[in-house]
Amino acid sequence: MVNYTNRVMTAIECCLKNEISWPNRLERTRIASVFAAGGFPRCIGLVDGTTIRLSQRPAEDGETYFDRKGDYSINAQIISDDRKHIIYFFTGMPGSCHDVTCLRQSSLWKRMHNEQQHLLFDRGQYLLGDSGYTSGERLVAAFRNAGGDKDKTDFNTCIAHVRIANEHCIGILKSRWHSLKEVRTQLKNRAENQYLVRWVRCCILLHNFLNRRRDDWTEADGPIEVEVESEVQIPDPPTPPLDERAMIARGRR
Repeated sequence: MVNYTNRVMTAIECCLKNEISWPNRLERTRIASVFAAGGFPRCIGLVDGTTIRLSQRPAEDGETYFDRKGDYSINAQIISDDRKHIIYFFTGMPGSCHDVTCLRQSSLWKRMHNEQQHLLFDRGQYLLGDSGYTSGERLVAAFRNAGGDKDKTDFNTCIAHVRIANEHCIGILKSRWHSLKEVRTQLKNRAENQYLVRWVRCCILLHNFLNRRRDDWTEADGPIEVEVESEVQIPDPPTPPLDERAMIARGRR
């Protein structure tokens, strides 16, 4: 079974290898014009984090995978455009890692802040994220504590209206490929973690393949499960989590 699965994933990666790609200058201009209508001119992508639940505690450093929802999981950073097409993803780090921490470990983040950034962004272009991220030159995030400030509240409302496209994108991805709702295996070593990353990549390739050919998700396909931030208190993990440096080191391995 493992051999057959590997062959199928190899075929998907070979045939659909170009389905995940950063938009070129012409496409970035088109995306920016769409988001400008929503109040965010020069925005070329929406970034959000999601967790992929694991059915079992990983054998190695399992406590770092215990997330705020009370599950063992890995973090996945998803960047999509206005058409719910995924233009970049980064996954594999433990679910307890914060979204901004995971994004900063990605190759994209490094390219966003070095001499290669002009290949990804034109002048003034940026990504849009929720309050889990930190605003910068190439990333505009919602305010963490809007409080009673009407301007901040209105700004966050505008961001929420635009970012719903990314939340729907993640919902469709997981609804199409139910394996991303819960991985029914135990991560025992680095090779199995890399295998899971490859599995996620194949699901995203197929998602983009269908999306590009206008195979839209409809009510007949079932409801889209959009992830909503929960205010429910999550119990402490069974063992104390490692500090952030240890989690980053684990994610890099």
